[in-house]
Amino acid sequence: MFFSVVENKSMVNQSGKTGKQLKMTSYLAQEVRLARRHEEILSQRSVLLQQMETYLGDKKTKKTWQTQAADAAHKRNAALLNDIEAAEKKLQERVYLLPHPDTVKLETLYWASVEESLPKWEEFLLGRAETPIGFKKMKSAKWNISYPEEDSQK
Repeated sequence: MFFSVVENKSMVNQSGKTGKQLKMTSYLAQEVRLARRHEEILSQRSVLLQQMETYLGDKKTKKTWQTQAADAAHKRNAALLNDIEAAEKKLQERVYLLPHPDTVKLETLYWASVEESLPKWEEFLLGRAETPIGFKKMKSAKWNISYPEEDSQK
């Protein structure tokens, strides 16, 4: 940038400007161009910063929404699991309360046979008749019960 005075005086162009003035003019034009470019960059930067803030805000909102949706889903799943466990418990209780279908069938057949043979046994049970036909008497030996106290007294 520093030019000697000799060079400056020798550099005179047709318009009457010296070389130093030409250099200054070109520097000024370059400075103006750079200032404009700088303003463009700053405005682009501002736009990009606003876009980033908007994007981050949207992302934060979306994350908050997703977190709330996940929490709601977790609560809903926990409630469903509790309902399923309660239903399972009720079903298990019912399984223990209700006998197996074969058992029910056998019980039904048993009580039907009891009701069918009840008239035969009714008089015997009231003490008015002897045992019905088809009933075998047990031997009296099977009915004898001995007690240790009686054995010691003998």
